[in-house]
Amino acid sequence: MFDREIRDRVDRLELPWNELGVDPYGVSKEHLTVFFKLLYPLYRHYFSVEARGISNVPKRGRTMLIGNHSGGIAIDGAMVIASMLLEMDPPRLAQGMVEKFLNQVPFASSWSNRTGQFTGLPEHAIRLLEDERLLMIFPEGARGTAKLYGERYSLVAFGTGFMRLALRTKTPIVPLAFLGGGDAVPTIANSAWLGKLFGAPYVPITPYGFALPLPVKLEVVYGEPMVFEGTGSEEDVVITGYVERVKAEIARMLDEGRHRRRAGSTFAGGAK
Repeated sequence: MFDREIRDRVDRLELPWNELGVDPYGVSKEHLTVFFKLLYPLYRHYFSVEARGISNVPKRGRTMLIGNHSGGIAIDGAMVIASMLLEMDPPRLAQGMVEKFLNQVPFASSWSNRTGQFTGLPEHAIRLLEDERLLMIFPEGARGTAKLYGERYSLVAFGTGFMRLALRTKTPIVPLAFLGGGDAVPTIANSAWLGKLFGAPYVPITPYGFALPLPVKLEVVYGEPMVFEGTGSEEDVVITGYVERVKAEIARMLDEGRHRRRAGSTFAGGAK
């Protein structure tokens, strides 16, 4: 049973738990166990996620996972978090910087905090990295999840805050490419009106209505760590140049993955 595997992996997380199974940030073993029990069948079976380059993620120490948004809703972040627990040895907890609007959703703020996901404030991120945590950031923000189906392998502008954070805290960056999210949630429009009803920036609209993900194979590809020199106080032109290097590497991995997925589909189709 996967219940035992989940409990074992949560127990093996190298975090400073107290006697109640809670860490200094309020992350709870109990909540994590429930969370990963929900993610496990999605990760292993519904989406059959393939994690590539997992050895590029340091086993310990401060690290930033920087990736593209894909899929209209947060399946990319959830699957990255699942891959870190289920594929890493020892398992690691990827802690994300979530959108501020989640604090307005009933129970969402408390639940996200209990599972290690915090509002994207600089002070939160700095503290996590100084405590040698694994931080997950999608620099495209909500604009990235708003991509339509035809834009699913593209990248929109990256924010620069993550780079100043990496420089200030001397943190290596592991670029990641998430593939398949745009196929799982084939967005044809985004409704700001519906978004207001749910307290979100928008709600994705698919050809079949709401954004219920399809059982599409997903991939997450982790690239080699990138290290940049500086203090985080550099001029904007320098920071932007560094950001573009990370963005270019993610774009390269996305392009490789897109061609690999197309070749796989062609081969499978020809084999029928």
